[in-house]
Amino acid sequence: DNFTVNFTITNLQYSSSFRNPSSAKFSATARVMTALLDQLFKKTTIHSVYHGCKVMSFRIYPNFPRPTQKVHTGVDAVCTYKRDSAASHFDRVTVYHEVSNKTNGITNLGIYSLDKDSLYING
Repeated sequence: DNFTVNFTITNLQYSSSFRNPSSAKFSATARVMTALLDQLFKKTTIHSVYHGCKVMSFRIYPNFPRPTQKVHTGVDAVCTYKRDSAASHFDRVTVYHEVSNKTNGITNLGIYSLDKDSLYING
């Protein structure tokens, strides 16, 4: 089964190369992001059923920045887990709280600073 994870990075300037999934910048950033998400979810209650995440897209945030406004990068990822009767069922509220705790109140993910109001987990 899948769940989606969306958040915004405030210290990663959006680049037009992020529009092209085969660009070197997209690939390198997606690799780092995937590794960070793996480390994160392997420390939650879904660790035993968690399979991995794939970055689907990076988006400009805000959608229509003013000329003086700093542009951030939104991240959209799809993660998979194995539905297992023996394991606890996927509870997005619980996972959200665990992710919040493990990212210092949704402020840090590895080298990245997060917009604390941007995390969304849908399962």
